[in-house]
Amino acid sequence: MTQARVHVGGADPYDVVIGTGVLGELPGLVGERARTVAVVHAEGLPEIARPVCGALEQAGYAVHALPVPDGEAAKEVGVLAGLWSSFAGFGMTRTDVVVGVGGGATTDLAGFAAASWLRGVRVVLVPTTLLGMVDAAVGGKTGINVPEGKNLVGAFHPPAGVLCDLATLPTMPREDYISGLAEIIKAGFIADPKILELVEDDPAGAASPDGPHTRELVERAVQVKADVVSADLKEGGLREILNYGHTLAHAIEKAEDYRFRHGHAVAIGMVYAAELARLAGRLPADVVQRHRDVLASVGLPVSYAADWPGLRATMSIDKKSRGATLRFVVLDGIAEPGRLEAPDETLLAAAYEEIGR
Repeated sequence: MTQARVHVGGADPYDVVIGTGVLGELPGLVGERARTVAVVHAEGLPEIARPVCGALEQAGYAVHALPVPDGEAAKEVGVLAGLWSSFAGFGMTRTDVVVGVGGGATTDLAGFAAASWLRGVRVVLVPTTLLGMVDAAVGGKTGINVPEGKNLVGAFHPPAGVLCDLATLPTMPREDYISGLAEIIKAGFIADPKILELVEDDPAGAASPDGPHTRELVERAVQVKADVVSADLKEGGLREILNYGHTLAHAIEKAEDYRFRHGHAVAIGMVYAAELARLAGRLPADVVQRHRDVLASVGLPVSYAADWPGLRATMSIDKKSRGATLRFVVLDGIAEPGRLEAPDETLLAAAYEEIGR
């Protein structure tokens, strides 16, 4: 299979390489100045981390494999501090490099470790999950969680490159793969309707890593994100549209102690945002129903019921909030994202009732 390259522009441009056999590009991204490479990888993925380390060792680097907990358990202050101690232990300098291998949580952590060590060292990301490929590893956002909320501590630190090996996708648990589809479908709603058509034409194929359109879906979703972050790295305006569905999603994840899959929460959050836009008179009912139909067709949840006051309190510290003003990304139509600022509390509660039906 040939490889595709999606360019991410901005002050620190880089490419996202999508295909199979992409690890051959890794030494070139690490560069000639580096002597030491820290490979931060999910501890449950030794078989995937091994060829990464092997490729780097063969290229002559001193390689240190640093396993971290799987999933969101990696994104904790204690785990980050452990990486810092390891970096100090083997004398990592400013010309050395961090390579992050794993899902979105692992690449978020690896990126922040690189951003914070010696005020910033080079990082290369090798996402191994669908969610990591189309979302977490692209865009330069790095971070960890704190008890008060998800991704509240972090930095913008673009990678030197992102290598997406599609051969890792069939090794994923089915529910995790389906979870990643939420971010792809989100890209369809906010910017690329062709994504929605591909899913609607073949939901079973979309829900399988061996489906006929897997590569196209990945490429289209990455292109949407690349276009947005190239224009707005630090979320000054346009980049906020990538948070469609995420205001409620992050609150759900916190309420569920981060045991709830991110994509599942985003799917619910998108339906909530669509209902909110409908109740505000901005989105037709048929587009809201399309949200439910497309998401449900691939096995993603479209309803949720839990304590509303608790979720509402968590949403108040959402990253899009400005002072006391709660702001939502909503749609005025397919591929027509906008903002809804300071919605009435009765409107927020009514939209939540709709997703509990």
